[in-house]
Amino acid sequence: MDPLIFSLSAAGIAVLHTALGPDHYLPFAALGAARRWTIARTLTITAICGVGHVCASLVLAALALGAGSVAMRVTGITSVRGDIAAWLMIAFGVAYAIYGLKFIVRERHVHSHAHAHADGTEHEHGHHHHASHVHPHVSIEKTAARKQSVVAVGWALFIIFLFGPCEPLIPLVMAPASQGAWVTVLMVVSVFAIATIGTMLAIVWALASGLARTPALRAGAYVHSAAGATVAACGAAMLLGL
Repeated sequence: MDPLIFSLSAAGIAVLHTALGPDHYLPFAALGAARRWTIARTLTITAICGVGHVCASLVLAALALGAGSVAMRVTGITSVRGDIAAWLMIAFGVAYAIYGLKFIVRERHVHSHAHAHADGTEHEHGHHHHASHVHPHVSIEKTAARKQSVVAVGWALFIIFLFGPCEPLIPLVMAPASQGAWVTVLMVVSVFAIATIGTMLAIVWALASGLARTPALRAGAYVHSAAGATVAACGAAMLLGL
């Protein structure tokens, strides 16, 4: 049993599995753009979720190394995990899209008005028809709220990816493990994890970089609802096996 062949197979399968599954990268790029995360923050959250995604599947792969009946149960568990992850992604996407509606409604009730100063400079402030006449300023409370929202969204994605199965990993591990080739098992697991997370990061980086160069796509009031719809669509694609 050649460890190199198994490792190359693991790398190729991991890259294809990740690239062909938009649920591995679109949610991060869409939510990162909507919430105006830096590319570094988006990639950090992607990496953490990728590690959880792979590690959870490793636990199942370890269980699958038992008797055949256990392996069959693990196959069933993997299928159930996939459905749970898909429904969680749909639910989160729909909830986030609904949350985004408030920005669309708010924009319809806002207009800008100009102020001239003694030195001749001018600037504009947003004004809400149903609020007191105050000028917006970033406060400590708002900064704290933004940090909390990053944590909340990050945790939501992490939990979803814990349930998301890495189906190809289990047979890749079981084949060499059944013959006691533990060095090969270690190589396969390492290569598969690096290739999976690396592919996620590469695609998310490309998408996030592209969106960062198109501010108009990030600035619209609809961007949150669009991000939620994207996440929900990824979940639906998972259910359909796409």
